[in-house]
Amino acid sequence: MMFPEWEPVYLGILEDMGYDRADDEMCVRVLKAVTLNSDLMSDDELGELIGDTVTVVGNAPCLESDLAAGTEGTLVVSGSAVGRVLSAGLSPDIVVTDLDGDMGPQLDASARGAVTLIHAHGGNQDMVRSYAHLFRGPVVLTTQSAPENTVYNFGGFTDGDRAVCTAVHFGARRIVLRGFDFDDPMPKEGSDPAVKLRKLGWARRIISGLGIGL
Repeated sequence: MMFPEWEPVYLGILEDMGYDRADDEMCVRVLKAVTLNSDLMSDDELGELIGDTVTVVGNAPCLESDLAAGTEGTLVVSGSAVGRVLSAGLSPDIVVTDLDGDMGPQLDASARGAVTLIHAHGGNQDMVRSYAHLFRGPVVLTTQSAPENTVYNFGGFTDGDRAVCTAVHFGARRIVLRGFDFDDPMPKEGSDPAVKLRKLGWARRIISGLGIGL
């Protein structure tokens, strides 16, 4: 998804969720600063890793039962689901994260060679400062606002739908969803369930708009 196509959706999210675009863009500046010594990967290099078939993994309660049905092609995992995927004996090819959830498995996956798409937004500046520089594998910097130079925007809002948007952006023809449930999210301490459901509502709309069955 190119930014002119994504921007109207982004503006709708800002209005609905009460977010400030300036905060998103401030976090991008922080992300760029703390990853100066990271192994930055270009969008062209990332595109070479995404095949015709991609399995995108979310962090819904149904994940383990979904994984029992198998995965296909490039394995793209949302950040919060990485620990559960590793426990299932699978290794992500790509992790899409805003640095939420348990960071240990995400750093472990990076050390094993997974490419990590690190996302900057207005609410995760502290996490960016604390963790973004710790990833040892290749990283791609992303934003939900306007892309610039080494910071990309492939579309999407939550980790899961950003992963789907990324696969579509790079030409995946078949996308298999595992661990997605927009009505029954995984509980998380300190998170407002009502806000989470609103975010998942946007995720559903974004994925449905890409023509992917849910």
